Amino acid sequence: MVHTWPMTHAPIALVTGGSRGLGRSMALRLADRGTDVVLTYRTAVEEARAVVAAIEAKGRIAVALPLDVSSTAGFPAFAETVAHELAQRWGRPSFDFLVNNAGSGGHSPFIETTEAQFDDQLDVHLRSVFFLTQKLLPLIVDGGRIINVSTGITRYTYAGFASYAIMKGAVEVLTRYLAKELGPRRIAVNVIAPGGIDTDFGGGVMRDPAMHAMVAAETALGRMGTPDDVGGVVAALLAPDAGWINGQRIEVTGGFSL
Repeated sequence: MVHTWPMTHAPIALVTGGSRGLGRSMALRLADRGTDVVLTYRTAVEEARAVVAAIEAKGRIAVALPLDVSSTAGFPAFAETVAHELAQRWGRPSFDFLVNNAGSGGHSPFIETTEAQFDDQLDVHLRSVFFLTQKLLPLIVDGGRIINVSTGITRYTYAGFASYAIMKGAVEVLTRYLAKELGPRRIAVNVIAPGGIDTDFGGGVMRDPAMHAMVAAETALGRMGTPDDVGGVVAALLAPDAGWINGQRIEVTGGFSL
């Protein structure tokens, strides 16, 4: 039986990058548990609208807002838009959960990585999490929760992902600091680290049959991960009974490279 929130109003989650892949699954699984959703997209407007429609079909409220996480210049206006939507659609000044999921793929051997490529990874995967969370904090309820999204390759390594992985490693450190500094507001902050997931992330490299075979062979549970494997973990971490989990890195890899 699905455990929903014992509240007079439904909780609201803001999921960045919620139009496709992991973010889409997170949004839908949260809706299954009785959570309303604000999701963001960069260019995939039709996909975002489809996710909103799917959430509404589950009886929940949803809205999709454009956001380019690579540019902090747009964050103040985005926060104002979120506040406006909260007031208009929910009659509330705040939301409950922030999921920093938005990201992009990047593969380049260390020796060939340019400063521009490095800066792109920095902007999308670290600077955005730091400063978007900072801008949205006044809108997050005391007792709310934040989930950041990292990657399994902060623990194990693959050549060509150095710049991507070190930004995600920094997000893991940031998560612990947020958990400490936001403790007085009772905001729990955790980070999940997915492994190989069958999505179109990074140009769909994980959908290659050879990649599927390699991941399955190295995974204790014997298969490639799916978006719902990750979406389900996010929904579980934001469920009422998970509130005492704080400052933790939760790897979601099915036991890869143990």
